[in-house]
Amino acid sequence: MPPALRRPAPPAMEEAPALDRLRSLLPAIAARAAALDVDGAFPGEDIAALATEGLLRTPLPEAEGGQGWGTAPAGAAPLCAALRLVGRASLPLGRIFEGHVNAAKLVLRRGNAAQAEAAARDLRAGRLFGVWNTDPPGGGPPLTLENGVLKGRKVLCSGAGWVERALVTARDAGAPADAPTRMALVPLERHARADLSGWTAQGMRASATGAVDFTGLRVGPGELVGQPGDYLAQPDFSAGAWRFAAVHCGGVEAVLGALRDHLRRTGRGADPHQAARLGQAAMAAETARLWVEAAAAKAEAPGAGVEAVAHVGLARLAVERAALDVLELAQRSVGLQAFMRPSPLERLVRDLATYLRQPAPDRVLSEAAAFVLSAPQEPGDLWG
Repeated sequence: MPPALRRPAPPAMEEAPALDRLRSLLPAIAARAAALDVDGAFPGEDIAALATEGLLRTPLPEAEGGQGWGTAPAGAAPLCAALRLVGRASLPLGRIFEGHVNAAKLVLRRGNAAQAEAAARDLRAGRLFGVWNTDPPGGGPPLTLENGVLKGRKVLCSGAGWVERALVTARDAGAPADAPTRMALVPLERHARADLSGWTAQGMRASATGAVDFTGLRVGPGELVGQPGDYLAQPDFSAGAWRFAAVHCGGVEAVLGALRDHLRRTGRGADPHQAARLGQAAMAAETARLWVEAAAAKAEAPGAGVEAVAHVGLARLAVERAALDVLELAQRSVGLQAFMRPSPLERLVRDLATYLRQPAPDRVLSEAAAFVLSAPQEPGDLWG
């Protein structure tokens, strides 16, 4: 069982830059990742370290002890770097940290002043946030809200049992299926209401992904965030995909690093075929990084619109393509060892291949292509 999250005191932000503090944590995070590769695990010690270093409160404005990561245009580049770095060290941790930032951003942007102030207190106290939107598959009943009481479950909840502030979407009881949902920020106790038994994926085992039953929890007016439909409001909903693409990018870099380590250790790097594969993998990883950095800047710029949504969609798919190419190149270079535990590459491949499965890639590509088709600009000027 991972250690319980240590509740840090809320000191003033340390003088060392946030990214430097994050970099100092990465070796230990990467070293723990292999031991956490078991069903139902959670990187509790890593989350505690992020909290202690003030990294869980980075979405807050600087005036409130944060860095504006995900909530201010100037925070786009450092957040992009942070998500890549965390993903490089641990993809499950990257998934949880990205969800934390997303939840904080939604509350700070869509909530009222009192909700933003309460969220700021929780972030400074090191509480872990998460966003859970997925209802049970197969036509199962969605999470509903009736007379201020929730009924139902959310599934595919990363950090289940550990997230203390869950931003969930719920329908009003009796509303039609196409009615806009409401966002509710629900306080949760650790290790309560979570069922991890349904998460049988080959990778991302340390993400504590599972179902959470909210039945019977009361939601007051002060816990309803924003207006109906705000969760899906554009461009934030689609353009926000750059964040998980940045974590994917870190995973690509980790696979590239494992491939390079293998070639160095075995002395096979001078073989021309191995060198060619390593060079191709390096090109793909750099392509992914350039795409995601440009997407972050466009998505978080003031006045972002349909252009940003289209660009982020292409960036997300470009990162996926780069990841699949690097996975193939690494497995071909290393051979059977890449499929054998306890090879670091075996775990990295499982985690990245699993995390890459994000919703509706074909629709995203079609919508981006429709923008390109209708745009009046020359192809080289599409993205400003």
